[in-house]
Amino acid sequence: MIEPTIDLESAASVTWDALVVGAGPAGALAARQMALTGKRVLLVDCKSFPRPKVCGACLNGAALAVLSSVGLGGLPESLGGIRLDRFHIRSAGQEARLALPHGMAVSRLRFDAALVHAAIEEGVDFLPETVATVGKIDRHERQEHREVSLRTRAAACVLARARVVLAADGLAHASLREHAEFTSQVPSDARVGLGGQVADFPSDYAPGAIFMAVGRHGYVGLVRVEDGSLNVAAALAPDFLRSAGGPPQAVGAVLDEAGFPSVAALSRADWHGTIALTRSNRHVAARRLLLLGDAAGYVEPFTGEGMAWALAAAAAAPSFVERGIYGWDAGLEREWRATLRRNVFGRRYWCRLLSSALRHPLPVRIALSALALAPKLAHPVIRRLNRPLPTKSLP
Repeated sequence: MIEPTIDLESAASVTWDALVVGAGPAGALAARQMALTGKRVLLVDCKSFPRPKVCGACLNGAALAVLSSVGLGGLPESLGGIRLDRFHIRSAGQEARLALPHGMAVSRLRFDAALVHAAIEEGVDFLPETVATVGKIDRHERQEHREVSLRTRAAACVLARARVVLAADGLAHASLREHAEFTSQVPSDARVGLGGQVADFPSDYAPGAIFMAVGRHGYVGLVRVEDGSLNVAAALAPDFLRSAGGPPQAVGAVLDEAGFPSVAALSRADWHGTIALTRSNRHVAARRLLLLGDAAGYVEPFTGEGMAWALAAAAAAPSFVERGIYGWDAGLEREWRATLRRNVFGRRYWCRLLSSALRHPLPVRIALSALALAPKLAHPVIRRLNRPLPTKSLP
């Protein structure tokens, strides 16, 4: 377990240059990069670390490029990550096998914890098992800052101060519950996420490949991770999940419908779920506050795109924090949205298109038949999803 580096009372006695809520990839990497520039940074998460997370456990070429750009290119391999070079997709018995550019499979349990360790090593203070609520703008010792209340089960609530707050606490971004303008817009057909890992499964699920089963009510991705287990992640219609009787039954039904081998151990997995995956936010910034990672909006990913989006936003954030610490204006907020639009939102468009296409069984079967005969037809889309993302702010 990663221990806290500071206590609540000490955290409340400091005016932080940046306070980051959420220690997933976006938050942890942003905190590390800000600390590298000499900023005093506090990283807070409501969970203890390491912790499991619903995710496909894949880092695609774009995600790996971001890690390399910040000096962490060797991190996934050091964790035992498995190289990915194949993508097997099936629907109603039709199958296509496609080549992937360089990717890695590594569990979020290990990857997220490693990023938190990397942040701490660069001087970031870390408070796990701490609930943060972003408050109002105030002034302290003639310096403008934003207040953040912090509380744990074992201690009373304290008030921390930061010159800039980064909300990177996931789809629900619960830290912003007092700010209605950040409520996400969710489409009526949005799917929910499921994730779990199993140690007993058919040998058909070999390492080095991503397996995707597409059904009428969603899709399931399976990939081997560093400890040899099979990571299972799904995006499913909520009504189907309920009517199927729960995660094991729903995931098993999609595998059967697609024609993949059954996994009997699904019933023994420790399943975790998410709220609706696809969502958008009208606002991604406010005075001395930036949203990044899943908190800034999300669409269903396929082969590691979600991790790439989070890491790219994290790498771009420090320059905005640098500018915002001593002076803030509305132009900075507009530039942050423009940077996310260029670095992240444009890439989501392609995943949104793919997600929409996969909801129509007949076109999917036709496409897979074509790809089975001519796999190169998929190369333009695969290259687009894996090409390096910009990690700089707009000039």
